[in-house]
Amino acid sequence: MNNYSWLQQKLHQLALSSRFIREAAFDLESSANTINQTDDNHVFVSGLARSGTTILLNALYESDEFASLTYKDMPFVLAPNLWSKLSLNKKDINLVERAHGDGIKVSTESPEAFEEVFWMTFDESDKETKEKFKNYVQTIIYKYHKKRYLSKNNQNIRRVELLSKVFPHSKILIPYRNPIQHSYSLLNQHKRFIEVSKKDKFISQYMKWVGHTEFGPNYTPIHDKNLYFEDDLNINHWLEQWYLAYKHCFDNLKNNENVYFICYEKLCNASEYWVDVLQILNIKETYDFAFKESSKEVSLEIDNDLSNKALSLYSELSKLLP
Repeated sequence: MNNYSWLQQKLHQLALSSRFIREAAFDLESSANTINQTDDNHVFVSGLARSGTTILLNALYESDEFASLTYKDMPFVLAPNLWSKLSLNKKDINLVERAHGDGIKVSTESPEAFEEVFWMTFDESDKETKEKFKNYVQTIIYKYHKKRYLSKNNQNIRRVELLSKVFPHSKILIPYRNPIQHSYSLLNQHKRFIEVSKKDKFISQYMKWVGHTEFGPNYTPIHDKNLYFEDDLNINHWLEQWYLAYKHCFDNLKNNENVYFICYEKLCNASEYWVDVLQILNIKETYDFAFKESSKEVSLEIDNDLSNKALSLYSELSKLLP
């Protein structure tokens, strides 16, 4: 997004900023393609941002068993088949570091989190939306000639129960990290995107259009009621968000047969843990993937009671089998 030309920026604005245009694109896609429903053995990756969701997405995508939205599907992500016929994009596998500055490199062929555009367009409380989402998943599977869908959408942490109902045979992975490291990473990304958005207005617009509100200029807390730490430039705000988000998931989802909590530190330090994840997802062939743990020295002042609660929850989560 930080390398888009003026024309590309305007095209993104046309395709993404208007709900009417998004709905029209989806309707055209749906009417132009007759797609049969297939099995719903899909995989949804969702957790707080900076929990390892992107690297887990990339790792699973490497199995070549899944269809996923990619950068090439932008900006008409609700009409991927029609856009592929209209666009002149050639295959581009040249890797560049993404705007997060975290060392993760992407190309137009890389999978990415654009699914939230669908949920921003259609009311998830509407019964028809469930069928529309099923059709949407099928259009992506159809385009990429696969049988299974792979989604990474951090915002789905709000709608895990809904996904379980729409696709009862799918697996939902919720990655989590050490809460201190995770909160520090979120704080740094929040500050980074606030600063880069001051220099480039398109970045904040783009993030808003794709529903990227986890940090940066459009930040919206997942939990915003009765907070002890409201200052989002304070690490304790992010630690409180970590605790509230994962406590809610732990209390409400630990017995959900579709849901698996995935410890990022274990992915980085135990190869057998990764093999267990592949087996859970019924991926035919096991393979290695280089997960890299990022551990920083945190010298900021952290609330002791909050830290103890978060670390205790992290310990409880770690006891759950993948």
